[in-house]
Amino acid sequence: MSSAYSRSFSRKTYQISIAAILSGIAGFYYVIGANAAAPAAAPPAPTVDVVVVQPQQIRTWANFSGRLSPVESAAIKPLVSGTIQQVLFKDGEQVKKGHQLFVIDPRPHQASVQRAQAQLATAQSRAKLARDELNRAQQLITAKLVSQSIYDSAVSNDQVAQAAVNEADAALNQAKLNLEYAHISAPISGRISRAELTVGNVVEAGPNAPQLAQIIASDKLYAEFNVDEATYIQFVRNTKSAEKMPVELTLASAANVTYQGYITAFDNRLDTTSGTIRARAVFDNNDGALTAGMFANVRLGSAEKLTTLLVPERAIGTNQSKKFVLVVDEKNLATYHEITLGDHYQGQRIVLNGINAGDKVIVNGLSHVRPNTVVNPSVEKPAAQVALNP
Repeated sequence: MSSAYSRSFSRKTYQISIAAILSGIAGFYYVIGANAAAPAAAPPAPTVDVVVVQPQQIRTWANFSGRLSPVESAAIKPLVSGTIQQVLFKDGEQVKKGHQLFVIDPRPHQASVQRAQAQLATAQSRAKLARDELNRAQQLITAKLVSQSIYDSAVSNDQVAQAAVNEADAALNQAKLNLEYAHISAPISGRISRAELTVGNVVEAGPNAPQLAQIIASDKLYAEFNVDEATYIQFVRNTKSAEKMPVELTLASAANVTYQGYITAFDNRLDTTSGTIRARAVFDNNDGALTAGMFANVRLGSAEKLTTLLVPERAIGTNQSKKFVLVVDEKNLATYHEITLGDHYQGQRIVLNGINAGDKVIVNGLSHVRPNTVVNPSVEKPAAQVALNP
């Protein structure tokens, strides 16, 4: 009996074990099936930096290449003939207006002055005699003691004598002027070149007179450069006076120093060969480093500040030949906006159309954000509000 009971107990234990195993397997597959049927959790919206585009007052600039030329220059040539006696400057010296440069032997000219003075005295004496005779003839003709012809002759002699005085006086002035020309002075202030002719050389006046030296004014210099037609029209239409256009100049070998100037004039016609117009700006040579003939980089600014929209360069994408930005709308969707760009400005670009004031433009999401996807925008301050050119 105990044997039968034992077999029955073993059979029941086996059946319970089998049932437990089958139940476990069924539960496992139920869980697996349930997990497979459940939908996957959506990834969080990517965080992107955006700038809120606002109208900015900026001054647009255009870059050109130019050359420096003197505002004033003077070629020193002799106005009288003679032998150079003195050279009163050092090569490359800064000279002031009126500073004596050369002395041409003045003795011949001093003699000419003395001769002219003597001729003037003679003419004046003769003129006095002629005037006395005219006065006597006037009395005699009144008393009807001389003929009219004698009186007319006295009048003529007086006029001739006065003309001779005037001629002698002019000759004296010319002689004095030649004596003054023998002492050559600087007509302008500036840096003088070397002396082309030195002491002992004989010089001749006239059209073929040799150049003795040259002075170039160094306190101010012109920068001459060519402006393309489109830039010229854009800048000129926005101002009534070209002098209000600011100009900045840097040298190729010293770009860290900037000189401030202004436009003095544009040429009166466009060069049809190059499609440019010649512009001239003037700069103060405060540190004395500028020299005529130097190559210069010139930046021409608009006379008035313009109201425009700016976006950072990194916010702009390229789709074949088109430019675009991604704008976050009120539902935090990144939307595609094709834009038209203007000039560069401090790491940003002027946007002519395609976006509006108040739009939130994504600046760092072009590589991982697609249009019409939800994003988490984080607003950053536009760089244009941090630093604007004056």
